[in-house]
Amino acid sequence: MAETNRPLANRILFGLLFGVVAGLATLGLGHYSPPSLEFMRKVAVNIFDPFGQVFLRLLFFVVIPLVFASLAAGVAQLGRLDRLGPLAGRTFALFFLNMAIAVGLGLLMMNVLRPGDHLDPAAKVMLMQEYGGAAQKHVVASSSATSLSLGGLVEMFMPKNLFGAVMGHSNSTIGDVLPLIVFAILVGVVGTQLAETKRLQLLTALDMVSELMTGIVKLALNLAPYAVPAMIYSVIVKIGVDILVALGVFALGCLAVMLLHLFGTMSIWLRLWTTRRPLEFFRDIRGVLITAFSTSSSNATLPAALECAKNTLGLKPSVAGFVLPLGTTMNMSGTALYEGCVVLFVAQVFGVDLTIAQQLTLLFLSVLSAVAVAGIPGGSLPLIAGLLVTFGIPPEGIGIVLGVDRILDMARSMTNVGSDLVTTVVVDAQERKADLA
Repeated sequence: MAETNRPLANRILFGLLFGVVAGLATLGLGHYSPPSLEFMRKVAVNIFDPFGQVFLRLLFFVVIPLVFASLAAGVAQLGRLDRLGPLAGRTFALFFLNMAIAVGLGLLMMNVLRPGDHLDPAAKVMLMQEYGGAAQKHVVASSSATSLSLGGLVEMFMPKNLFGAVMGHSNSTIGDVLPLIVFAILVGVVGTQLAETKRLQLLTALDMVSELMTGIVKLALNLAPYAVPAMIYSVIVKIGVDILVALGVFALGCLAVMLLHLFGTMSIWLRLWTTRRPLEFFRDIRGVLITAFSTSSSNATLPAALECAKNTLGLKPSVAGFVLPLGTTMNMSGTALYEGCVVLFVAQVFGVDLTIAQQLTLLFLSVLSAVAVAGIPGGSLPLIAGLLVTFGIPPEGIGIVLGVDRILDMARSMTNVGSDLVTTVVVDAQERKADLA
């Protein structure tokens, strides 16, 4: 019973450590008894891998409805777009800029460190043989496509058959999730023009779908303490210790870039657009950051963030009441950064090279998909799986990073909430300037 009551994040971490230790022990035993290593590899393939697939498929189930419902609801809840005024314009511009900078920093780090390259060629070949059917098709397609034409972009984002594209029958090189995102945004925009009663009905229906899908994610996460050690054990006994080196470099790189964005980029914003001193500001909000880090949830931290913004930072209640709740839903810089890094890391692990144009597309999609992430622990996992599918990378590759996802989830939640507060401070400063003008 004690294990059941243990926080989920701790249970997953303990599971990861158990899987790593068991995998290393099996590799050590294999040096003295190769038949035993071969036997355990068969056990991993026939028992541990299918169990891990149950966990992964639960996440894959929710990708399409969760992306659609979350994005459409996020746009529809804004109300009449023509009535939002300068406050909303500043807010949304800063949201997009914040997330785009974060993803850009993450992709830059991934291209410099290239943690996926720590796997030797033989290990990559083994991974490609096991999971790489979709990736191999992507490599062939991308090698035959010399450029992305305007017509090609239209086909990617707006295919003739929406449902065929979403179900995987599109001829588009970078397909599947892109048209779904466009369709969801269109539904949300048109939803803002409905009569208020109908708009609320639409929001109720979309929120119910999101809540149901979030419930399935929570069910999947209850399997994580058992699925994570099974999957990491299987990867180690089949690939070797190289995967641990690659994973360690990836995790440390992500943590470093998140901290750089939160305390570096956001400090520059405070210097450029406000009169606040960064050190004093981060000292004032440290309680909120600790809450976000410990709960791994932007939603759970919102009350503390609102109280800090109004009472400690002295911001306008109207600004704090508008920007912070919206930021909890839409301004997910840490999540967007992480999504881009995971896609690039798994692509490197499987030997799939994404071009500069594809990485720019990844930046844009990471920003959009981060808006659809539920503000709960593990809420980004289904969206990451969708991005992997979009770029022809085996979605099963997400299993490689699941062991460290919980640690990075805490860090990205802190980055999300800290960026929300900085954005609120900047918007407040701009509003006060406008009032004086």
